[in-house]
Order: sequence, then C-alpha cells, then structure tokens
Amino acid sequence: MACLFLAGTATAQEGDPPRRGASITIEGSILSNQELIRDAERGLHHLYNMEYGPADSVFISIENRYPDHPVGPFLRSLVSWWRILPQLESGEEAQDEAFYDAMARVIKRSERMLDKNRKDFDAMFFKGAAHGFRGRLRSNREEWLKAGKDGKAALEYVFEIAEADTSNADFQFGSGVYNYFASVIPKKYPIVKPILFFFPSADRELGLRLLKQTATKGRLIQTEAVYFLLQIYLIYEPDFQRAVRYASWLTGKYPDNAFFRLMEGRVYVKWSRWSRAFKAFDEVTTGHAAGKPGYTDALASVAAFYTGRYHVQGSRYDEAEISFLAVDGLTAGQKKDSRFRIEAALRLGMVYDLQGRRQKAERTYRHVLDMRKNGDSHKRAKKYLKSPYNSQ
Repeated sequence: MACLFLAGTATAQEGDPPRRGASITIEGSILSNQELIRDAERGLHHLYNMEYGPADSVFISIENRYPDHPVGPFLRSLVSWWRILPQLESGEEAQDEAFYDAMARVIKRSERMLDKNRKDFDAMFFKGAAHGFRGRLRSNREEWLKAGKDGKAALEYVFEIAEADTSNADFQFGSGVYNYFASVIPKKYPIVKPILFFFPSADRELGLRLLKQTATKGRLIQTEAVYFLLQIYLIYEPDFQRAVRYASWLTGKYPDNAFFRLMEGRVYVKWSRWSRAFKAFDEVTTGHAAGKPGYTDALASVAAFYTGRYHVQGSRYDEAEISFLAVDGLTAGQKKDSRFRIEAALRLGMVYDLQGRRQKAERTYRHVLDMRKNGDSHKRAKKYLKSPYNSQ
C-alpha cells in the first residue's frame, strides 16, 4: 500500500483526451523553469550518490530563490528521506522529525497558494507529493491510520492534476504508480481488496507504460521510476534480465549509493548468481569500513547477511560464521530486531550444526526464540533444537 501513497504526483494518463472543463494549466509553473530544473537535477544527482551536504546546499539555494514556494522544503525533505531510507530496517527514527517538519512546510505553503487559486498547479503538485511521501514513511512506521489519511489526500490530487493533461514524463510517474500497484497489489495481497474496492479502477499495462516513460524521458523523477521498475521486476513480476538492467542503470549512474548497490546484489541472489552478488555486497562492506556517507550499519548488516549465505553456499563455514556474527554486532543497537538480525542468528545456529558444534548451535537457537518472531523463525529454531540442522 505504501506505493500507492506516492500517486499524489500523477497527471493525465498518456493518450487520454483533454477532459471537459479542464481548468488547470502548467503555464507559469515553476516546473517549467529550465534553470530550476537543471539546479534540481544537480542537487538530486548529489543526493542519489548519498552526498547529503552538497545536495542540501543546492536545495537551500533553491529555497532562498523561491522563499514562499513549496519546492524548496520539498527538495530539502528528500535529504532527510535519503537519510531515513538506509536505516528503515533498524527502526531508527532520528530523521523522522526533520522529514515531517519539512513536509508540513510544503503543505502549508501549498495551501497558502491554493487559498489564492484553488487550481494552482504547483500547489496541487507539491501538496499531493508531500502527502504521498509522508504517507509512505508512515506506512513504513506502521502508522496505518495516519498513512491512510495521507494516501487519501494524495489520491485526491491525482485526478485534480489530471485535468492539466500535460505530456511531461515526470508528471506521469504518480499515475504510473497508482495504475500499476492498484492493479497488482490486490492479487498479491488479497487482504487489501476490501480497501481498494473504494479506489478508482486501475490499469496494470498503462501503469507500466507510464513508469517506463518516466524512466526513459523523465528528469526530476526518472531515478524514482527506475527504482520502482526494479522493484516490479524483482518482486512482483520476476524477470532477471529486466531487473539487472534497471539495477545496473542505478548503480552505474550513482556508484556511491549503497542502497542501490544492495538492491543489485539482491537481484543476483534471487537468481542464484552468488559470485556476482558477493561483489555487490563486498562493495557495501568496503564502503562501510571506509566510513563513506550513507554506508550505514543497517545496510552493512544486510550485506554481511548475504555474504554469510554466499559462504554457506560454498561450504566455507568459518567465513560464514564471521559474517553472521558481524550482522549481530552491526545490529546490536537497533530499536527492534530486524529480520536480517533474526535470520542471521538462525543461520548461525545452522552453521554451528554443520560444523558439529552442537552446544553453540543450541544456545544460538534459544537466542532466536528470545527475539521477536519473523516468519517461521521460532518454528525453525524449535525444530533444530529438537534435531540438529542437516543441509541434506
């Protein structure tokens, strides 16, 4: 559902005729200002490379240039967002307040503009986008009621902005997100069907076409579109060649982005290309050891987890033990046990069994039972306490 909260930035669907009575126009919009677009692109390039300081400097200059416009706080909120994203698994919320404050400023400035002109394109665009991103984080934080309210507010602007009937590729992103995910999520997660019953109908093929249009021709939202397509071909419609293509695009354009590098590694894991996956995870491990910006303990723990699995695949149990223990060390300060911390502990016990170190294995399985349940983690730990794990 979090994906649907981003649909607040949608506009007219590609190929649709102009709607009767359309009263919204992009004429005069700040988003038509090419100087602004170039500056924003420069800041976003810094941001996606996890160069937070340079990105924020560019966005501050934009905010100073347009002090009453929502564009400045919106762009600056993305710096907080990209500090949050690598930490999501850890439950770390240190950047949440700054993010929410920035989104509140976006909404407040947008509402002031709407008070003067209720069809102001910029105000509708940024207010919808702010609700979309805020709803996405609230969904990640499992604040479902608040996330739902943001989602409803964002969705309201999907159809309002659609009246503008623009062909700008960036503006197709929200419509692409909504059309695709509102089509496929009910099939993958039937539990949400009753909720989506009240949503407008959606078109999967249209959604894909619009996302690909943004990924190909977009400027400000191109990277987001590529990332969503990667998720689609990794999770919803597994396709190795397409997933690799989008992952390679992201890591090629933003080589210092640890989050994208991990995603690339997970693509190779899904299709059991372990040696190639190891290279991606090793780059994250190396970047973390060097203290590179964005190479957080949380992301390093994910890299260590998959590195441990890689060593198990090659029967290198001593190396696997080191990797799984590294996960435990890197996640020790988390507010809640991440799924990678739990799974690493379980697999560490399995490694001890394979090494014939039964007492250590039993202690590790009991440790897993002290953690929160993650999938069938408790069931498997109890199973291996009764009978040692055997890879056969």
